Amino acid sequence: MSFLSQLFGTKSETLKAIKNLNVAEFKMAIQGKKVQLVDVRTSSEFGAGHIKNAANIDVFNSAAFEKKFEKYQKESPVYVYCRSGARSMSAAKKLVKMGFTEVVNLKGGYSAWS
Repeated sequence: MSFLSQLFGTKSETLKAIKNLNVAEFKMAIQGKKVQLVDVRTSSEFGAGHIKNAANIDVFNSAAFEKKFEKYQKESPVYVYCRSGARSMSAAKKLVKMGFTEVVNLKGGYSAWS
């Protein structure tokens, strides 16, 4: 194993830590449970509608993103979503690099949800 893959993990390790769930699977996973659910869109997008009980942490605001996620439990799953699934996948990769062991991405994002 190279020094860089020891330091940053390999691509396959990153992808193993990230699960992509469709709307039905995502709803089942978060329903009736206290989960770490985060909308990674902008605050104005969040204000226009979001999944109940979701926190809003904008993935484009890097400093605030990392600072706010410091309060989350790294060993518990984090459920993320955005408008279409692309930003939340980017956020999921960042979270794995920050040490989160399981990140669940909503396939199709909030557009698919509503």
